[in-house]
Amino acid sequence: MLLFCQMPVAAQNPDKTLSMTDALQTAGANYMIQSKTNYTRSSAEAVQAAKKNALPDFILAAQTAYGTLNGVNGLGSGLQGVTTITASNNASQNMNASFGALYNVNINMNVFSFGLQRSFVAATRGQYEQDRADLRQTKFDVETTVIGLYLNLLTAQRLRIVMQDNVERISRLRDIIIARTMNGLNPGVDSSIANAELSTARMSLTDAENFEQTQASQLSIEMGVKQTYYNLDTSFVTTLPKNIPSQNEVNLQLHPVLRYLDSRVITSDLTATYIQKTALPRFSFFAIGQERGSGFGGSFSSDPDDYSDNFLKGVDPVRANYLVGIGVTWNITDLTRVKSKVLSQRFISAAYKDDYSQAAIKYSDQLHFANQQISNALTKYREVPIQLKSAQDAYDQKKALYENGLTNIVDVTQTLFFLNQAEASSNVACTAVWQALLYKAIAAGDSSLFLLQF
Repeated sequence: MLLFCQMPVAAQNPDKTLSMTDALQTAGANYMIQSKTNYTRSSAEAVQAAKKNALPDFILAAQTAYGTLNGVNGLGSGLQGVTTITASNNASQNMNASFGALYNVNINMNVFSFGLQRSFVAATRGQYEQDRADLRQTKFDVETTVIGLYLNLLTAQRLRIVMQDNVERISRLRDIIIARTMNGLNPGVDSSIANAELSTARMSLTDAENFEQTQASQLSIEMGVKQTYYNLDTSFVTTLPKNIPSQNEVNLQLHPVLRYLDSRVITSDLTATYIQKTALPRFSFFAIGQERGSGFGGSFSSDPDDYSDNFLKGVDPVRANYLVGIGVTWNITDLTRVKSKVLSQRFISAAYKDDYSQAAIKYSDQLHFANQQISNALTKYREVPIQLKSAQDAYDQKKALYENGLTNIVDVTQTLFFLNQAEASSNVACTAVWQALLYKAIAAGDSSLFLLQF
């Protein structure tokens, strides 16, 4: 518990680098994961309860009462919620009352129900497996989401640094332009253009800061900690993955999402089987042991004085009976009801199968696209140094020409724009490879494709 409470604090320490491993460990306490874990635990207990449902009913009962005992010949019928008193016929009404007691032991056990109990346990276990698959899917989603947000925040931080450098570079250039303008070496409009370029650069920096704050907020929410500034691991900016996975075949049947969708189909089919068996007959064994005490004597119907109002005499058992037997119950009309219920459940299974097929096609296409993205990202990574050097050389040349009065401010600002773009591309090129690799891990349903590469 102490370690759990300290994890968010460690993640918020501004003097410590938040590694991706630390971020994933902190996100392990995600409320969604905890919620799905509790659902899984509940399903596990439901399986145990379903197994215990096969135990026989063993009921102990005891009661005592005080009242009169008068009977009369007549007709009657049982009504729900109405309790009647059974008594021997008396010649006349009397108000003599006494105590009585009843002690009962009842055993009832289903001995054969055409596999109803087994199908009930199987359906309950299917729900447990479905909840487990849902938990695995949630953990995978949280894990890959945190990785993606981590890379996005790292990219945002690098872009913000690029924009800061660009503001400083334009600010220095503007100082040169203003000095030359004041000395009459350049037209006055050049200073206006320089001011406009600086203003544009500052607005770009503000946009970059907003983007960084947004990504930091999303990462904090997913990790379940208070938002702060994160020092991230910059190796993802400078170092490629150890091993770029080739376009190898991936077993998509192991994808957490597909396994969850498949578990829904299995659970639905098991539920349909259980519903179908509820319409079949049920054979049961039953046994009853009963003792009864009464304050009324055996001749009370002819002798109204043959009774005692002594409590102990009334609760003392004086008669005993037992009964054992087997029985069968079958509600014939259930055949019609259950048929429609089974068909309804089968259609649900068919819908789940359609969802599975659609998801399998989607992830197969995403996997193919991810391989292309990795290839494209690597190509851009190799081209970026060439672009950056060319942009830097062009800017240095135009700046030198401008300072010597051999070109105009428009040419300088144009090369400045290209240099800023090249620096931005250079700072995100390596991270883009990691993001493409993450996309493949998501499509393949295997986060180790990413986590084993750093």
